[in-house]
This record gives sequence, C-alpha cells and structure tokens, in this order.
Amino acid sequence: MTPGFGSLLWFVVVVAAIPVALWLLKRTPLGAGAGSRGLRHVAALPLSAGQRIVTVEVGSGDHRTWLVLGVTAHSINTLHTMLPQDEAPPPLPTPTTAFAQLLSRLKKDGDAK
Repeated sequence: MTPGFGSLLWFVVVVAAIPVALWLLKRTPLGAGAGSRGLRHVAALPLSAGQRIVTVEVGSGDHRTWLVLGVTAHSINTLHTMLPQDEAPPPLPTPTTAFAQLLSRLKKDGDAK
C-alpha cells in the first residue's frame, strides 16, 4: 500500500463517518431534541416582519401551562398565562397564503371561461 493510497483511504473513511456521526447525534440525548422536552409550540401570529405573538406549552402532564409570548428581535415578553386548551386554535392565514388562495381561485375561474 502506497502512502498516498493510505491517506486517500483515511480521507474517504472520515468523509463517510460525518453523516453517520450526525445521524447518531440526532438520536441521542446529546442531540438538539433533548433540550425541548416539556416545551411545545402551539400557535404563532405574525404581526410584522420582526414581531409576532407565540403560544407555547410548558411542562408535562397535569403541570402543563400555556404561555402567550410577545416576540421581537430584541426581547420576549410574557403577555398571558393560561390553562392548556383542548385543541390549538386554527392557524390564521398569512398574507402569503391568502394571496396564494386568491391566485388559485382566479386561475380556476380563468380556466373555466
């Protein structure tokens, strides 16, 4: 085995090990999902480009609470706390989805004529 071939072989092994290591990391407690236990995103309402109202659920079991948060680029403020509701409120259409729905309706009307 030549020294160049050995170096190339090790390079291939290291490059192949990167996706395997990332896959394993995602499925272990060290991964990013471990920190979100007891925290669940319920709903979000965009107000402007940098402001939104977000509802999150914290805790588990009988100790769950919903927090209504005002989120800006510089701060997060608790606006209200409440008991968890049976179901999350339906998502409000954003201007983008409302425009897309309008465009699809107009296109269907144009095809029908």
